[in-house]
Amino acid sequence: MPKPLWLLVIGMVINVTAASFLWPLNTIYMSQELGQSLAIAGLVLMCNAGAGVIGNLIGGMMFDRIGAYRTIILSIWITIISAFILAYNHTFFYYATLMVGLGFGSGMMFPAMYALAGKVWPEGGRKSFNAMYVAQNVGVAVGTALAGIVASISFDWIFLANGLVYVGLLLFVMTTFRSFASSREKSGATTNVFEQNLAIRSKRPLIALLILCVGFFICWVAYVQWQSTISVHTQNLGIDLKQYSVLWTVNGAMIVLCQPFIAFIVKRWVPTLKVQIYVGLAVFMIAYFVLTQATIFSMFLIAMIILTIGEMFVWPAIPTVAHQLAPEGKAGFYQGIVNSVATGGRMFGPFIGGVLADAYGMETLFYVLGSMFVLAFVTTAFYDRVLLTKRSEMFASKGMM
Repeated sequence: MPKPLWLLVIGMVINVTAASFLWPLNTIYMSQELGQSLAIAGLVLMCNAGAGVIGNLIGGMMFDRIGAYRTIILSIWITIISAFILAYNHTFFYYATLMVGLGFGSGMMFPAMYALAGKVWPEGGRKSFNAMYVAQNVGVAVGTALAGIVASISFDWIFLANGLVYVGLLLFVMTTFRSFASSREKSGATTNVFEQNLAIRSKRPLIALLILCVGFFICWVAYVQWQSTISVHTQNLGIDLKQYSVLWTVNGAMIVLCQPFIAFIVKRWVPTLKVQIYVGLAVFMIAYFVLTQATIFSMFLIAMIILTIGEMFVWPAIPTVAHQLAPEGKAGFYQGIVNSVATGGRMFGPFIGGVLADAYGMETLFYVLGSMFVLAFVTTAFYDRVLLTKRSEMFASKGMM
């Protein structure tokens, strides 16, 4: 990998480490320290995710308009200000308001970093986005581990540590990103009126991405159940929190350690990104059908191992497709769409899963989730038909058909 991508990977690790300080502790803090109900805590987290969706879209558009460097710097400042105000103001009003600020600032950062990853190593293809995906998971592992240590000393220190890590990210970006983050996106801008007109009129790549993202949304709705309904389900079955945390430890370890194995499979037997997504979706389906029979820890562990293999195929493939579909000067916007769809899945997934689980039970929920991947197969199969239609029209107009 080129040096700029390595710097981006390090930046992503620091970014997600900072964000992960709060992810596992939000609900606990609001319920135990601030005395709020689980329903209110869930509403705050939904607002946080909603702000992230908006941040994803705005961050992507800002990448295309003002460049990666300025977008990333602005997003870091928003998170720093929110984190430090939160560190010294612990009332529920401040907490709820500043969680929106943190969600918005963090949301702006992700599409800018992903779009920049595609630009600094265009010949790398899926490897660029796979590296960013692994970096995110390393950040989650480091952040949640550090959060547990800091929280054992004092909950209040969590917010201060969160802000300090973002300050570290700001200094890192200011000292390392300026050269490549400023120069690279210039080549991606439209250069004349004709190109600008094409970028505005050509909606087919956008339609293709939106079709693909319907399936991506389904994947995230299913995936986030592991953090919501499945976590409660394991408790009801007598599986303690320590064992449940082992599932996520295995998930993170596999994502980092199994990359050579996945890379070998992709290089040897997976010729295209579409096939890569197909393989991931099939593996996802198997994981949820295994869950229908899971009543002991070992079965949940097997399901998590299968799930992790599936996500290693699907998660890096979608932003890679978005990068390939994006017209000149629209890379940030397209990555913003992908990130906002993922955030939307995390936002609505717990509610959808909770309603189905309450009404029909967990086994039915797992069957429904497994069956929903059929629709994801359909959207994956047809998303590029829009592009084929465009090519056919072009050939016909030239008398080539």
